[in-house]
Amino acid sequence: NTPLEKLNKKHFSKAPRGSDQSSNGDVPFQKQEDIKEVALVEAQLKKLCELLEEIIIRTKENAVKKQGMTYGELMDEHEEEEEQADSESDEEDQPIYNPLKLPLGWDGKPIPYWLYKLHGLGQEFKCEICGNHSYWGRRAFERHFKEWRHQHGMRCLGIPNTKNFNEITSIQDAKNLWERIQQRQGVHKWRPDLEEEYEDQEGNIYNKKTYTDLQRQGLI
Repeated sequence: NTPLEKLNKKHFSKAPRGSDQSSNGDVPFQKQEDIKEVALVEAQLKKLCELLEEIIIRTKENAVKKQGMTYGELMDEHEEEEEQADSESDEEDQPIYNPLKLPLGWDGKPIPYWLYKLHGLGQEFKCEICGNHSYWGRRAFERHFKEWRHQHGMRCLGIPNTKNFNEITSIQDAKNLWERIQQRQGVHKWRPDLEEEYEDQEGNIYNKKTYTDLQRQGLI
């Protein structure tokens, strides 16, 4: 019959730090934010169960069915699942049907035929300066004049890789054009540091000296 006020405080459980208490300070209450968080989680779980209701029912039925099966029946079902998986993997390993020999896209499948025709990928361009390398499509052919393979071929010939030599794929034609340019300009020695052109990833054109300086500084 001792009043609560006269009891020793050590017999009472301590309220959680920062928790709300009743007016007399005896009973701790949970924060309103915690209650809202729990209610939100419960609502999310309820909605998830509603969305997965059909899958949950099928999972329960499958578990009940397996509980009533014998060991032999379970092994037979397991073998059937393995055979089905093997047949699916064999279908994936089969060669892709590509009678038109279209180039493969990023997904490993032939690109659409309309895209093949749009970019003219059926048209072959050969460049003797690149060692008779083939380029498929007009776009790839035009871009290759600024790529390393063509630049190396022109460097081996001692000819500057400038715009004057675009569309020139024959070694003899390149030599003849270079001789005419030398005769017209009165230049007998090619200065690669000033005349050889390089292109960065953004399409900007520099001579060899400027390109080397920018590359050394880490700007390109």
